[in-house]
Amino acid sequence: MDEQKKTEPVRSLGRAIREVRIADVEQSSVIVELGDTERARLELLGEALEDVAKELPDDMEMLTFQIVPGRKPRFWVDITSFVEMARDKRSYRFLKDTRLGRTVLIESQDVDDVADSVTHYLAERIIEREKAIESDYLLAKMGDKAINVEAAGQAKRDRNQQRGGMSGVWWFFFGIIAGAIGLVLYAWFLPTKF
Repeated sequence: MDEQKKTEPVRSLGRAIREVRIADVEQSSVIVELGDTERARLELLGEALEDVAKELPDDMEMLTFQIVPGRKPRFWVDITSFVEMARDKRSYRFLKDTRLGRTVLIESQDVDDVADSVTHYLAERIIEREKAIESDYLLAKMGDKAINVEAAGQAKRDRNQQRGGMSGVWWFFFGIIAGAIGLVLYAWFLPTKF
């Protein structure tokens, strides 16, 4: 019974069209100029990422998702990362520029693997952005709290200083009064010898 319930392969017209285009690009790569072939392959990657591009937040201007022509066409994901074709003109290379140099995030001939890697990279960037926004909010909130705590501490020091100044004056007058009372009592109880 289990053998009869074998799962049939999932068919997708979009995937079939993409595979036919890849085969067509591979055939035409011999005839067409190399730059056009690279651009055509990068356009396939762009098509594979169309749904992902639709899901991106509107306020993320740092993401470009465009092919920039040149001596070596590149599919730019954001300011620091892009996809280009490797020397064999069949392998995609997803690269990121960092302070320490250029890093290869993935190199593959499969457009779906590269699209998955770009999608994962975008998810990481979105999470990093959310964390940065949250940390800015928390720092501002902690800064306000620190300012309030510092202001309260300064006010307490000011009150103590005022009390300290006034309490010194009160102790001075208390000492004068205590001394005067002590002199009066001494004079009152002093035995007279006349």
